Amino acid sequence: MKSLFVGNMSFQTTEADLTALFQPFGQIGRIHIVTDRETGRARGFAFVEMPNDGEAANAIAALDGKEFGGRNLKVNEARPKGDRPRGNGGGRTGGGHGRSRGGFSNEDYRESTRQPREPRW
Repeated sequence: MKSLFVGNMSFQTTEADLTALFQPFGQIGRIHIVTDRETGRARGFAFVEMPNDGEAANAIAALDGKEFGGRNLKVNEARPKGDRPRGNGGGRTGGGHGRSRGGFSNEDYRESTRQPREPRW
């Protein structure tokens, strides 16, 4: 079973719209439109599961870049969260927050002996 990522969707796109869009290419297992946790509004992307890999490949080839709902869809094979390349998107740049980006080390110094400090005066 292939899971397909469908991006750049109109926020008004429904499950029925996606079903009608993907139905000509084969059987659809499940459709999940991702929504915002706080507002419940669609976030503009979804995941479509198709049991047959060949049908999924045909859907990708036919629908990637196709205009739907006033936008050009981005359709490709969904990748697990850990396999995606990290970019500057996501709103977590700057500000020095977080251990890995703020100059902090992830090393554990609990076992090392502490060096005596010089008095400040």
